[in-house]
Amino acid sequence: MRGLVVALWIGVVAIVAYWTIWFTVDRGWLATLDTPAYYAFENAFPLADGWLALAAAAAAITLRANNPSAAFWLIATGSAALYLAAMDITFDVENAVYTSPDRGVVATEIAINLYSLGLAGWTLATGRRLSSARRRDSA
Repeated sequence: MRGLVVALWIGVVAIVAYWTIWFTVDRGWLATLDTPAYYAFENAFPLADGWLALAAAAAAITLRANNPSAAFWLIATGSAALYLAAMDITFDVENAVYTSPDRGVVATEIAINLYSLGLAGWTLATGRRLSSARRRDSA
């Protein structure tokens, strides 16, 4: 479980860092594209990413404390991460981000997508396992 707790906190820190840079430093450091549609798309994510960060932090805290609510927070985190990854991948496919001549942009987007999908799968599977174990224990 320690690895999952670390992965959750990495996600929280990455989300906070991303939006801090985006809104207060220089969004050009993070922008994959330089189009109005891309900026409108990215600007639609802070609230959803905030929910993901909150759920991930709650999951990390409750998992570390062996609190029964960890299953809920893990499933909430996994669901949010999966949804946001799907939105990001859809945008990237529809806007040819994966075929960009800038290999750094492509590698960064793929890394973000894989991390999001991996975290989603890990948290959903762990949340389900904890939920099933708690049901068996209470029966």
